[in-house]
Amino acid sequence: MNRRRLWIAAAGLAIAAFAVAAGILYEPAINPVPVPSPAGFDPQLVREGARVVALGDCVVCHTSQGGRPFAGGLPLATPFGTIYATNITPDADTGIGHWSEAAFARALRHGIARDGHQLYPAFPYVHFTRMPDRDISAAYAYLMSREPVRATTPANQLVFPLNFRPLVAFWNVLFLRPGPREPDASHDAVWNRGKLLVDGLGHCASCHSPLNAIGGEKAGRAFDGGIVDGWEAPPLNALSEAVRPWSEAQLVEYLRTGRASEHGAAAGPMLPVTRDLARVPTEDVQAIATYLLSIQKTPASTASTEATANATANATANATTDTTAAITPASSHPTTPAEQRGAVLFNASCAQCHGPASPMQTIGARPTLAFSTAVNAATPRNAIQMMLNGIAWHGEDAINYMPAFSGLYDDRQIADLAAYLRGAYSAKPAWPDAAPLVAGLRKTLKTENPAR
Repeated sequence: MNRRRLWIAAAGLAIAAFAVAAGILYEPAINPVPVPSPAGFDPQLVREGARVVALGDCVVCHTSQGGRPFAGGLPLATPFGTIYATNITPDADTGIGHWSEAAFARALRHGIARDGHQLYPAFPYVHFTRMPDRDISAAYAYLMSREPVRATTPANQLVFPLNFRPLVAFWNVLFLRPGPREPDASHDAVWNRGKLLVDGLGHCASCHSPLNAIGGEKAGRAFDGGIVDGWEAPPLNALSEAVRPWSEAQLVEYLRTGRASEHGAAAGPMLPVTRDLARVPTEDVQAIATYLLSIQKTPASTASTEATANATANATANATTDTTAAITPASSHPTTPAEQRGAVLFNASCAQCHGPASPMQTIGARPTLAFSTAVNAATPRNAIQMMLNGIAWHGEDAINYMPAFSGLYDDRQIADLAAYLRGAYSAKPAWPDAAPLVAGLRKTLKTENPAR
């Protein structure tokens, strides 16, 4: 009798668990609608939508190499395989032409496509969920007013069992907190606008935070830095701990132009983001900067900061463009053979723009490498990526141009250059031999997307 009761209880628990799982997994389809006419949208709402879409960097992820804007197909590398961004033009067959605004809002707030299937969280709906209703309506109006592009998204290439979409529903239970957030009454409107953009539409934490084993942002580690497409997304809560702490004016300049005095230029995944932010009103970027500078960790003491800045400034003055002269590194370790080899390469290929006596340095067009985030980072990852990838030419905006050296120098030479940069321009400890990292990053080389 007792055994029978146990079996009945177990069966009841199993049925209850199945019902709960079914409730979590099931999402109904939303009926398709006729493709909206662009003329049916309020022009002012469409203009607002252009601003919203730029702040959300939608074109950055939804445009493939050489592809049409918003037509999808861009491969997004994740630890679990490759996910391809979808077509979000109003094409009826391959895009979102038949999506109603309610279906669009559900995708942004809950990560569910119109037909009811789960969207992978590479699409940052965990942040977009905080968008106000007006922003969602504006983004919908703008995207539905774009030119339809027929472009089929390639199939995702994910490892088992993560290629089974319904499992994302359980991920959402852990990490999705749907719905907009109320403003913080203890702060002013500018701060609240910045928080809304950084935490919501701008989804900054999705790149600039470390992820756990199942791809969720680590609790309590927001803005501590992450890895995106092989690049380091530096911590946004340590801007005050840079060799020269970031000012609000410098941060606004960087976000809008891709470069900042004393800090360097944007590259890799961040560069197209700055091009989107150049299209939005300055007050939006100022709000972002205000909020980011309010979340800084306790900065180092002023004396320590000044000492480090002076040491790196002295290193810049001591770096020489004479290939036969001795290197005077900023740090106290003896000059290594790698640094000596790197000095020769630097003088051959880099000193024309980055050497202390170069015209670009003397007129202030390029900041000294002594204050570069990449050169002073904990790892040489971004310095290597810059040397391998460079920054593609963009017409008259030549100040952000840098040639790629992946075809000119081998792994050992790039590693030697990294060793020289660290020794000559930073007061921080030498990096370990970077050759293995160079080899790994070279395998994932990407050409910058000219459509972004």
